[in-house]
Amino acid sequence: MATLRSLKIKTGTCKRNIKELRSYEIEVEREAAKTADMKDKGADPYDLKQQENVLAESRMMIPDCRKRLEGALADLKEALADLEESNLGTGPEVDEARSIISEVETFFQTTED
Repeated sequence: MATLRSLKIKTGTCKRNIKELRSYEIEVEREAAKTADMKDKGADPYDLKQQENVLAESRMMIPDCRKRLEGALADLKEALADLEESNLGTGPEVDEARSIISEVETFFQTTED
């Protein structure tokens, strides 16, 4: 059975995971721009290869973060449903959880388009 404390922890996990995912997406954009700039300027092939490796590593982190966020979202929804079943579905923790669920679902909808 879920408690308000576990709900708060799961909410924090979702917040952290979405923040991390957004951070990696920004990093990929930044590294892609840097790589393109290096290509345009005719950078040393070794340096360019190293930059491409950095970009590839950043890109690899996005699916992992997304998977963790999906798992955290499922856990949060389950905890919220448990609390609502036991008639404890009120309070600021519950409102925050609902808000995060909405935010994450919106994020997934906008990134899938």
